[in-house]
Amino acid sequence: MKGPKILVVEDDPGLLEGLADNLRAEGFLVETASDGGRGRVLLRREEYDLVILDWMLPVRSGLDLLRDLRASGDTTPVLMLTVRNEIPDRVLGLEVGADDFLGKPFALQELLSRVRALLRRKGWGKKEEIRSFTWGEIHFDLEAFKVRKEGKEASLSPREVEILACLHRRAGRVVTRSEILDQVWGVGVYVGPRTIDTHVLNLRKKIESLGGDPGIIETVHGMGYLMNDPPSSES
Repeated sequence: MKGPKILVVEDDPGLLEGLADNLRAEGFLVETASDGGRGRVLLRREEYDLVILDWMLPVRSGLDLLRDLRASGDTTPVLMLTVRNEIPDRVLGLEVGADDFLGKPFALQELLSRVRALLRRKGWGKKEEIRSFTWGEIHFDLEAFKVRKEGKEASLSPREVEILACLHRRAGRVVTRSEILDQVWGVGVYVGPRTIDTHVLNLRKKIESLGGDPGIIETVHGMGYLMNDPPSSES
């Protein structure tokens, strides 16, 4: 399954490139436009799961693009970037149809959190409840907070259970640290990346203590973690 498709319309070349690179690193499909004219063409031609739209654009303003989008009946979530932080401007943007605002300058982590929150409203990233799963000879009972193998068991903490569920939902694919933070600790809660690393290390130790393969959870340096596919049952 492909990730959400995002259009970024921003006239600052450095910011546009930086946003696109960071969003792609998080697993999103990204297209870009550097002015309102090109943005309008793409919005008429393509379908997107989210639009990140600068208010002040050459050729055609972000507000005009938003007005056109909503007039056509398109309900795609729109996150507006703006230096116009006065309440009347925000009210105008909301009345035209913006879903959220982010004032410039902004922190990348805040933008990513807002992007994920808007995508969740559309149905992306909804948590599938996972009660248990088996990986090779290891059985993870998330409801009972236990991991078992051949009659032996170890207890799991609530955070460890949430991390396992988060990785299992995306088994075989990289889950970034920021995604784990948002899904396990919640959007807007600051937790250092070393906290995640510590929980994963503890999980590996518990799996290994039962004679299991700690390689079930692989570190992807510079990105995050992935849950590998179970070993083949063929001898």
